[in-house]
Amino acid sequence: MIVKPQDAERFAQRPPSHIAAALVFGPDQGLVRERAEALAKSIVPDLNDPFRVAELDESTLGADPARLWDEAAAISMLGGRRVVRVRNAGNGAAKLFERFLDAPTGDALIVVEGGDLAKGSSLRRIFEEAENAAAMACYGDSARDLGDVVRNALKADGLSIEPDALGMAVSRLGSDRGITRRELEKLALYATGDKTVTTAHVLAVMGNESELRMDEACDSVGEGDFVRLDQALSRLWEAGMSPVAVLRLTLGHFQRLLQVRGEADSGGDVGSAVRKLRPPVHFSRARSFEAQASRWARSKLEEALTLIYEAEVLTKTTAVPAEAAAGRALLSVAALARR
Repeated sequence: MIVKPQDAERFAQRPPSHIAAALVFGPDQGLVRERAEALAKSIVPDLNDPFRVAELDESTLGADPARLWDEAAAISMLGGRRVVRVRNAGNGAAKLFERFLDAPTGDALIVVEGGDLAKGSSLRRIFEEAENAAAMACYGDSARDLGDVVRNALKADGLSIEPDALGMAVSRLGSDRGITRRELEKLALYATGDKTVTTAHVLAVMGNESELRMDEACDSVGEGDFVRLDQALSRLWEAGMSPVAVLRLTLGHFQRLLQVRGEADSGGDVGSAVRKLRPPVHFSRARSFEAQASRWARSKLEEALTLIYEAEVLTKTTAVPAEAAAGRALLSVAALARR
């Protein structure tokens, strides 16, 4: 069965009992992860429970196809229905899922995460046509939907947002639900102590990505160019740029690289993934950005994000000079690019 976009949220929270497996896919990989997690949590609230949750990927199933039936039929030691999560699934697993859905075993819910599958692709078609399975597409948020996401996320933290600030925030978000969530968490944290989020809050947290000096710093970090990075940081400090703002903008740059890398790892094309980014990468930086996305592995990007997060905490909680802490962290990230 096909889950319509307007029904996806409700379906993920309470999938029908006759559904043996659900495929969550689409260009918005952040939303894919969010919906897949909601589906899994509808069965097992604690996804860290090793007795009720099994983690697989396409390569594992390719080497041992029977593993899918084994995990689906397994019984939890402490009772309760189980969840089998299959990540990074592509058309190579289509035949396997076709056989499973023809003769499923056990009562586990199989939650499959796929990439941006084209209409008519074999994996997508199997889930759409099966009576005991569902296919849920995840597309980028529209401006109207994104406005609701921003308001609801801030409301959960006891905050409202001014109309102008909302428009500004929406213009800087929307390419990936996961990135949107992280940016809104930062915005809410920054506005702690206030009741209303203003444009000043949005500018401080989300920054101005069109600023040439900052773009040069981000690209030099991603390219592993120490000399160029040192020069770019010197100009930023001379211009009075806040070290926290520099770290946050660099964080956004690497989150976008991670989004592109995730789509490429799911079988997509780096160039196409870069062109889908919103706000778009300026044409003058497109070649460098694509080269960075091709160079960095997902694990290294996650390591880079951790270093940047830790540097921001350091600048806020210790007496270490902020410029020195930010500069050292970005040089460490640039070193990852060289490795």
